[in-house]
Amino acid sequence: MKTVRRALIGAGVLSMTYAAIGALADPDVKGGALLFLIGVLIAHDAILLPLVVGVGALIGRFVPLRRRALVRAALLITLAVTIVAVPLVLGAGRAADNPSLLPLNYGRGLLGIYGAIWVSAALAAAARAWKERPARTPSAP
Repeated sequence: MKTVRRALIGAGVLSMTYAAIGALADPDVKGGALLFLIGVLIAHDAILLPLVVGVGALIGRFVPLRRRALVRAALLITLAVTIVAVPLVLGAGRAADNPSLLPLNYGRGLLGIYGAIWVSAALAAAARAWKERPARTPSAP
C-alpha cells in the first residue's frame, strides 16, 4: 500500500508541476486565474474541509459503527453533486433572450438526485442488515 500511495503522490506532484509551469509559460493566463486558484484554495481549506471533518465527527458520534461508512459515502456523494449543481440551480449563465440556456428545473432535478442517492444508501443498508441477520435454527418438535 505504501508503494501505491507514494506512486500516487509522485504522479500528483508531477502533474501539478507540469500545470504550474504551463500556466507560468502561457502568455494568455492572466492574474484572474491566480486569484481564482487562491479563492479555491481558501474555500477548500477554510470552509469545505472543516465542514467535512465536522460532519464526519458527528457521524462517528451518532451513527452506529456498521453504518458509518455507508452514511459517510452518501454524504460525500451528496456534497459532490451539490457543488456541481449549485450554479445550475442558481441559474448562473441563464440569459433572458435565450430560453434554451438552462431550460430545465434544476432544483427539482437535484432533489431527485438526492433521493436516488439516499434511497440507494438505504437499500444498501437494508441489504447489509439482511445479510448480517442471525441464522434461524429450526425448532425441535
